[in-house]
Amino acid sequence: MSHRRGGGPGPAQEGRRVTLNPTNPMRAAAASVLLFEIIIVWLAYIGMIQVSGTNLALAAGACAAVTLGCIAALAGLRRRWGYIVGWGVQIGCIALGLLTAWMFAMGIIFALIWVTCIVLGRRIETHQGEAQ
Repeated sequence: MSHRRGGGPGPAQEGRRVTLNPTNPMRAAAASVLLFEIIIVWLAYIGMIQVSGTNLALAAGACAAVTLGCIAALAGLRRRWGYIVGWGVQIGCIALGLLTAWMFAMGIIFALIWVTCIVLGRRIETHQGEAQ
């Protein structure tokens, strides 16, 4: 992947700005974030029902929607749409805080980890491009 001098990616790379190169180690970290979010979402499901008194069907539906988003994002991490779905999952995870308050904190923590993966991944690719 080459970069033009004086300005970011060229026109051919403009559509790939939200993706990470398949060899980028932060792509595996982003996938791990999505996998761990599935676990946290279903632990939150228990809290939604037992602690917050959320309706069973509402809690199950919300958790299932975020889980399906995680799975879709995992499947699509080789393409641009996978990262877009991944950003949506981060919003969905934070939104679960509407059903149980501690998910606001967990959602924000996972979103920060997701952002860190993307930012560090882009930095790695920039340094690799400069080295070539």
